[in-house]
Parts: sequence; C-alpha cells; structure tokens
Amino acid sequence: MLRVAEQYAGTDTGRQRRANEDSVLARSPLFVVADGMGGAQAGEVASRIAVESFQAGLADSSHPELELAELARAANARIHELSHSNAEQAGMGTTLTAVYVGEEEVAIAHVGDSRAYCLRDDQLLRLTDDHSLVDELIRQGRLTPEEAIEHPQRSVITRALGPEGVVEVDTRSFSARPGDLYLLCSDGLTTMIAEEQIADLLRAHPRLRDAGEALIAAANEAGGRDNITVVLIRLEEVEVGEGFAVEQGATMVSIPAVSAPPVTQVSRSTQPQATVLGAAAIAPEPTRTPRVPRPASAGSRPAGRRRRRLRRAGALAFALVVFGVLGSGAYLALQSVYFIGTNSRGLVTMFEGLPYRLPGNLALYSSRYVSGVSASTLSPGRRRKLLDHSLHSESDAASLIRSLELGQLE
Repeated sequence: MLRVAEQYAGTDTGRQRRANEDSVLARSPLFVVADGMGGAQAGEVASRIAVESFQAGLADSSHPELELAELARAANARIHELSHSNAEQAGMGTTLTAVYVGEEEVAIAHVGDSRAYCLRDDQLLRLTDDHSLVDELIRQGRLTPEEAIEHPQRSVITRALGPEGVVEVDTRSFSARPGDLYLLCSDGLTTMIAEEQIADLLRAHPRLRDAGEALIAAANEAGGRDNITVVLIRLEEVEVGEGFAVEQGATMVSIPAVSAPPVTQVSRSTQPQATVLGAAAIAPEPTRTPRVPRPASAGSRPAGRRRRRLRRAGALAFALVVFGVLGSGAYLALQSVYFIGTNSRGLVTMFEGLPYRLPGNLALYSSRYVSGVSASTLSPGRRRKLLDHSLHSESDAASLIRSLELGQLE
C-alpha cells in the first residue's frame, strides 16, 4: 500500500506579473494546480473556482479517474456560467492538472498546459500532454521541440476550463512505486527552464521544500515571465494495519489524524464509538465485602486476574479515545488558521497552521502561498503590522496578500 510520505506546495508571482492567477490545492491524497487566464482578476477567479471544486475530495475513491473528470467538468460548468453572467469576467478560463494518490496507482485529470511529471530511478517522465498550439504542431510533426521554445504563439492553449460549455478532460492512471517523486506545475516553470534542468534540481535536493524553492528560484532567474506554481509529492510503501501510521489525509504537519480526517479525505473513522461502549460494558461491577473474610480459593484467583485485565483494557480503550479526540482536534485546528510571515528567501508568505515549532524542529505550519513581494521593500511600520504572526481565516489572509501585491494595502 502506498501513501504520501512528504509533500511541498509553493506558488510565486514571478518577476513580470503583479498578481498571481495560479491556484493550488495540496491536501493528501488529492493535489491540484490551476493556471487562470482572462486578464484583470478573471483568471484568478477561474483558477480559484477550479480548485474549490476539488475541496470536498472524491465521493468514490474506487474510481478516481471518473471522479476527477466529473469534478473537472463541474468546475468547467461553474466557470462558463459565471463568465457569461458577468461582463468583467467574460472569456475567463483556467488550466487544470489534478492528481489523486491511491493505494497502488496515481490517477490524473488534465486540461490545458499545466503539467504532471514523475521522477523515477532518476529519470523524469512526463505524464501529461499539453493542450497548446505548439504541442499540437509538434505532435503533427510540423514543429520541432526546439522551434517551439521560441514560437510566437507558444502561450496559446487549445483547451481550458471555462471557455466552452462542455470540455474534454484527459485522464489516466499511472502505476506508482515507493520512492516515486511527482511534480505538478504551471507553465511558469516549464516555459522558463528545460526538463533536463528540472530533473537535475530534483535529483540535487532530496528534501522537497529545498527542491521546490530551487525550481521557483531557477524560473525567476531565467526571467520569471509568468506565475510559477510547484507541487511535489514523494510516495512510500506502508504495511496494511501498520501501527500509528499517519493517515493519507495528513499534511506536512506530523500529527496523526485519529478520528477526523480532513474535508478532502473520504471520511473514515479509526476510533468508532463501539470502543467506548465496549469499555463500559466490560468494566467489572463492584464486589461486596463478605461479613466473614474467607481465604480465596484456588479457583477465584484466575477470576481476579481476568477482572484486572478487563479493567486495564477498559482504561486503555478510554485513553485511546481521549487521545484520538485531542489529536483530531489539534489537527483540525492547524487546518483552519493562517498567518503571514516570510520564507527563507525573505518573500511575504501565507502559512497554514500555527507559527510555532515543536522540539526536534517540527513545524506546526506549512507554506500555502508565496507572494512576489520582498519584506525588505516594506516600511518598518507596515512590516511590523503585516508580519506579526496574527492568526487569520484563509480568506482574510489571502485578501491581505492580494492587497499587498496590488499595492492597495493600507
């Protein structure tokens, strides 16, 4: 059985855009990258709708390809309807690349030119075909990959969510292996650096956060003409029934989700109420002290030992339930709060979780969005106010970051 052992998600505005129209969802076992288009804020709206359509996860994980395609078509319908009801968002659309990690396979749904790759045995395998004009010409033999790099229409895509009422969604399942490293990215990465360089950077940085930040930095150093989004996923094999294994729905924060998986995970309870009821049912009744003490017979000693074992089993079951409630409560709390700080490169970043580290350098937070604004460009007063690690809702934190990028932050 496979599960996500490590993950990273980062997005960057790039060097030539003031706003970021990419959106990303990284909640194991479901990962989504969307790159919006349409000008003004329309592209941002389209990519956000696409990602929101996957927030609830898969209704039936036994057929992930079908489920992913259905969610993509639902997103297409919402974006298309909104673009026709609001003149400011007319013609908006978005790419979509979604990956679901199953027990043995990775299912992929894809529309547009965002991509999915797998690094296996140090070889980078491309898992998606771009729905773009230059890729269509390459497949027809009318254009070479080298010519496509500088083609004046290299940014024209032939398929996206939103422009049409009905969209064709490419799906496939890829047989996964332990140790596989999967990359989802927007074209802000692949139009800036070649696949060979991407593979080199992935091989050079075993830690996914380092690899992700190196990829974003390389795209910016090459010009950063577009928004850059990177999602990295490493798989490992676990034995079925392995004790204290982190659920597949867990994020980078290593807190076991005992009884309440995240909203994107198909719900399953690991501590059913029957455990509590069972503990109460087996608790021994109090015994009455006889008026005249009598020596315990040989037959009564095993019964006493059985009662003591039952008491210990009941206490253990109760402790496990309490631990489950506390652990799941802490895990859900980490998924519902956000704060604003800076990453290792000094860029203003939106983090999910709490701004603390546990002993052993275990962070209670993970990066959700990296802006294109360096903290060094802010006035001291604004820097103190924005980066005070106050806790926010996701929408409030995103609004602050957006206002900062647009120069509208008071």
